[in-house]
Parts: sequence; C-alpha cells; structure tokens
Amino acid sequence: MSNPTRPISALITGGTRRVGLAIARAFAEHCHGSHLILTTREIGPDASAAKRELEGLGATVAIERLDTGDLTAVEAFAQGLQRSRESLDALVLNASSYDETTLEHLRAADLDRHMRVNAFGPVLLARSLAALLAKTSLPHGGGIVAMADMHVLGRPRKNLLAYSMSKAALVEAVRTLARELAPRVRVNAVAPGVIEWPKTGPDANPAFQEAYLKRVPLERAGTGADAGEVVRWLALDAAYTTGEIIRVDGGRWLA
Repeated sequence: MSNPTRPISALITGGTRRVGLAIARAFAEHCHGSHLILTTREIGPDASAAKRELEGLGATVAIERLDTGDLTAVEAFAQGLQRSRESLDALVLNASSYDETTLEHLRAADLDRHMRVNAFGPVLLARSLAALLAKTSLPHGGGIVAMADMHVLGRPRKNLLAYSMSKAALVEAVRTLARELAPRVRVNAVAPGVIEWPKTGPDANPAFQEAYLKRVPLERAGTGADAGEVVRWLALDAAYTTGEIIRVDGGRWLA
C-alpha cells in the first residue's frame, strides 16, 4: 500500500464535480498534502466549491480550464505542464461526453465530438504527459487511469452509439498504451455501471432506474466513493497491474 501521509501529484480531467470530484477526494483523503490539478470545461461555482472542499482536506488545488474535445488546446495544455512540472504521479482521464444519439438522428458531428472528447483527447494527454509520469518518485512508476464504461465491454445499450464507440476506442487505447508506456508507467481503466444517477436525460427517469437496478445483484447504484477508491488504488498502489479494465458495476455484468 502507498503511504497515506506521502503527498502525491495528480491531474484529473473533469475533476470538479460528480465522479471526478470523488476521485480527487479519494486522493486528498489518502495522501495528505497532495497537489491536485483539476480540469473543467467552465470555471464556475462547482470548481470553486471543489477547490474549497479539497483544500479543507489538506490538498493544494489548481483549477484549469480545458475542453478535452479541443485537441489543439489539449496539446497546448500538456506542453504547459511539461514546462512547469518536473514530474507527475497520476493522470486520471475522467472528462467525458455522454449524449443520447438515436441511430435515426445520428450525425457525423455526434461521432466526431464523442471521439474527440472520450478517446482522442485522452490519448493525446497520456502520450504528452508520459515523460512526466515516468519521472515519478513512486517506486512502481506513474499511473494512468481512464474512465471507461462496463456497457462497452459487451453489454451495449441502445441510443448511445456515438458514446459507446468512443468509450470502446478508449478501452483499446488503454491496452495499447499499457504496452507502449511500460515499464515506468502503468495504464488501466475503470469501467463503471451506474455511478451517481444523472439529474437530467433518460437515465434520470425513475422507471428506468428501477428497471436497471433489478439487474444489479448488489441492488443499488454505485457512489462516487466506490469508483474513486478503485481509481486511487490503480493509480498509486497497483504495482503489478497494467492493461486491466476493472468493472465497478455492483455485479451488473453478471445479470
């Protein structure tokens, strides 16, 4: 296990709310005094609240504006980090685009946007920051963790083709990067089922939620803490694990 008192440095994309914030919280609680860089598309009240909360846990927090779908901005952001930092311990690729797209109304722009945000941007960040991660002082190297989705591993849902294609591409990128970046950087993914129901969209419908949970052996939705702790473990403690996709779905895969 990593030393809870040893500060670490981590970059978490989409880290100011929901699951991203839960991941940041797991780092801050486990490793007091850590330096966390959180990206968000828009710096607003959520970002300010996240910064206050995490600093209250003893972390130092930098909030950076970044749209992972803007590939030019992604590369510029990574270059800025390369110039300003000597090393990085963990990179969490959490920022995501999740939109319902029926086959009938699917547009090329839907495919392009999801692929840029969910696959291309994360791969460019991983490639550009691999050298910083390789310089970590952690004895087993730096850790990259991508947020995938258990449904793209063989349990496809309807009306999510653009999203599902992009997350499937991310899963394959994780496996390939694990080979490319070894031995100094480990690359893994977490594939959640439902973690914190959204407040809008089809998944917010109580009838949908009830039907979904009937197929979850643990009979509940996951929490941000459920996902955050697995991400933290993969990033910091999983010394002999790379190229793995870990489902955090309450057993939904089995039903």
